[in-house]
Amino acid sequence: MASEQNSTRIQKRNRATILDAALDVFSQSGFNGATVNQIATSAGLSKPNLLYYYPSKEAIFTALLSELLDVWLAPLRALDPQGEPIEEILTYVRRKLEMSRDMPRESRLFANEIVQGAPRLNDTLSIDLRKLVDDTVIILDNWMKQGKIAQTHPKHLLFSIWSLTQHYADFEVQVRALMSPQDPMDGAQEFLDDLYRNLLRPKG
Repeated sequence: MASEQNSTRIQKRNRATILDAALDVFSQSGFNGATVNQIATSAGLSKPNLLYYYPSKEAIFTALLSELLDVWLAPLRALDPQGEPIEEILTYVRRKLEMSRDMPRESRLFANEIVQGAPRLNDTLSIDLRKLVDDTVIILDNWMKQGKIAQTHPKHLLFSIWSLTQHYADFEVQVRALMSPQDPMDGAQEFLDDLYRNLLRPKG
């Protein structure tokens, strides 16, 4: 029994190591540029050992995406229809900014996949994400009708939040070159808070 438990722990550890290495490789090279050899080298495993856990590059990428998608979409799902609208939206903006700071590889992974036409994300985009966005639009529209936030295009509002927060991860090298390398997000949260508070504050 102890041997089986040890084996299971080793397998879990190896799977986690492979996915972490794959995140590095895929976020830098994209799916097409990445190779199994690169991932194995980054994981510190032989190629045959890696293929014991995942039979192909596609299998690694699929496993990685399935683990990350729930985490990536969680902040939008957390938007509370009963909450104070502007604070709910600002909380979402702050969480997205935190994710860019704490999860830059994940952001670049998704960005690379989208740039390549999202062949492995198509179902997620057209079904899961579309439904989540449609549900969020209903919440935003209701807040606008109630006069709790200013009238604006709800989907473009979401697109702008994604662009302005994920930029810090997807263009990290550029941001670090132009800002302080020690704190490339210095002032970002305050700027975005002011920007969206002014945009969303009901007129009059």
